[in-house]
This record gives sequence, C-alpha cells and structure tokens, in this order.
Amino acid sequence: MNFKTVAIAAAFFFSTAAMADEAIRFVPENYPIGVLNQGDVKHIVLKGANTTGSEIVLENVFGQGNGMSNFKFPNKIPAKGTVTIEFDLSTADMEGQINPVVVLVDTTGKPYTANMDGIVKVPFFFGEKLFDAGYYAKGEKREWTFYVWETDKKNRPDLTLDPESAKQFKMSAKPVMLNVDKLDKIKEGGKVPGLKVTLTTNGLSREGWELKQKSIRKIVSFKSKKYPKATPEVLIVGYWK
Repeated sequence: MNFKTVAIAAAFFFSTAAMADEAIRFVPENYPIGVLNQGDVKHIVLKGANTTGSEIVLENVFGQGNGMSNFKFPNKIPAKGTVTIEFDLSTADMEGQINPVVVLVDTTGKPYTANMDGIVKVPFFFGEKLFDAGYYAKGEKREWTFYVWETDKKNRPDLTLDPESAKQFKMSAKPVMLNVDKLDKIKEGGKVPGLKVTLTTNGLSREGWELKQKSIRKIVSFKSKKYPKATPEVLIVGYWK
C-alpha cells in the first residue's frame, strides 16, 4: 500500500481527464508496464501521433502520481506527425496494481494523457499495515504487534527498521510459523515462516508542518538485506491531545 498523499493528484487527474481530447493518441492505448519488483526502475518509451492537421507545441510533460522522472519530449509535434515520450518509472513505495498517467500540456494549457498499467510485486506481506495511536500526548508509549511473512511463503523475512524510522520507533521480532490461509485470522502454528513484530514508541516527534496538524500520520519504513530495493512500510495514525 502506498501511503503518499494522493488526494491532490486524484483531483488533478479527474480535472485533466475531463478536458483532455484525443488529438494525441498513443499506441498501445494503454501501455503495458508488465510485472515489476518493488524498487525496480524501468525506462519507458511511449509512442504516439498528432492526429490533427495542426502543429502542437508542448510546454511541459509530467507524471500523474509518484515515481516518474527524467522526462524527455519534443517541443513540437508536427501535424499528422509522431511523438516519443521517454521517462524513468521507479516502483519504490508502490505495490499491487498500478495505473500511472503521463500528462502532456501544450502552450494553450490543453492537456493530453497517456495511460499505463502494471503490477508491482512485493517481497513481504504484512498482516496489518495501519495502526491507530489514538489521542496521543508527547512522550506517551504506544505498542503494536503484527505478523510479517514473505509473499512466496518460503523464507523468513529479514526486516529491520530503516535508520530514519529508528529515531522514533523500536522493533523486536520473534521467529514464528504461521497459518495465513485466512488473512483476517492469522494464526501461529502453521507452515509459513514469519515474524511476530512488536513496534513501540516512547515519543512521536511533532515538528515543522506537523505543528499545524491535529492529526498524526507517521510512515514507519523497514529495510531488508535480501531485498535492498524493497520499501516495506506501515502507517501510524492518530490525533494529538
């Protein structure tokens, strides 16, 4: 699950989708990214054409969503001419089905979109990924326990806290064998090697932009030596007293 803020991005997507036309058409219409491992970076080349009888002058090209960078595009697309858009897609912080959108904007402000779809495979599965700190005062202790296992169900995870997350949280992990047949009723005593993770904090920080927020939203990130590109994480929510 990607915990990055998506509300603004979603609003922009729907507004541009409503205004966009098919003056620039891409082939295939929905670019197949394929299956990527979390943390992979893929160079993507989109090919399309200006279907109109007029030249289109581009002002900007950018990604609708996270992970897209290093865009290369022509300034002008000739009437009935072709266009190639290149960029890099990083799947860090992504998992499951993804549907990135590339937005082209001409000098009149008119947007054109290129759609894609793919799947990001994650090496770890968390029994829970969202935890509630409730009404929280500075310095209060909180503790959460959850199970983690590899998605292939063959090996035990080697998770440790990311150094930045370790500034506010501590983690202990107990090796266990899990029964994960029912994800809403995970039990110990099965055949899947996993970890029983206990995450604790004795003091959540509140600084910078957080001083203006009553709500708490802390992303806790983990690292793996076996899967160094993976970006496993959980989310802590709550409210400041």
